[in-house]
Amino acid sequence: MDTISLLFADEFLLVLDKPAGLLAVPGRTEPDCLAARAQKQFPDALTVHRLDMATSGLIAMGRGADAQRALSMAFAERRVHKRYVAVVAGHLQPPDGGVGEVSLPLRCDWPNRPRQMVDPVQGKPSLTRWRVLGHGADATRVELEPVTGRSHQLRVHMASLGHPIVGDELYAPPDVLARSPRLLLHAAELALPHPRDGTVMRFESPAPF
Repeated sequence: MDTISLLFADEFLLVLDKPAGLLAVPGRTEPDCLAARAQKQFPDALTVHRLDMATSGLIAMGRGADAQRALSMAFAERRVHKRYVAVVAGHLQPPDGGVGEVSLPLRCDWPNRPRQMVDPVQGKPSLTRWRVLGHGADATRVELEPVTGRSHQLRVHMASLGHPIVGDELYAPPDVLARSPRLLLHAAELALPHPRDGTVMRFESPAPF
């Protein structure tokens, strides 16, 4: 299957809904990915940002180099808003004021890559805001907002709170991994300036779990 779930398309911008288990861009030995599938239909589609293979949800692509450049600048300048939904292990208590923050610097754990790790000396500043949406049986549904965009940021930050994301093969203990056949992390909302005129475009995708 090389189909894509296309939410929006014009001559400058594509917004797609990536399924869990599909690479966003080609891997070292795996050419099949969301970008390659999109380019079969839109040859000028260019990558702007990524999601982990295990994560599902919204991805934007620019059509042509100018659109890609405009979108990349918007990401770099933090003019793009991303909201994720996840299910984490345990009963995560809502913080005072309703919104919690995790600010822990991250870097690649080179001997164990692609794992990332907290490193207060060499890590890059990383900030995640989180809010509790509800509780289940030894699990908590949360909304996550990555202020920065480090690799595996949401996964490492939730694990650092003692509440790893259910189904996370890199950061969850075996019992939490075994609760789901997939990582319960979904990019549910994306708001970004249109690469042509800067008009803010907002897209949503309900979490499939």
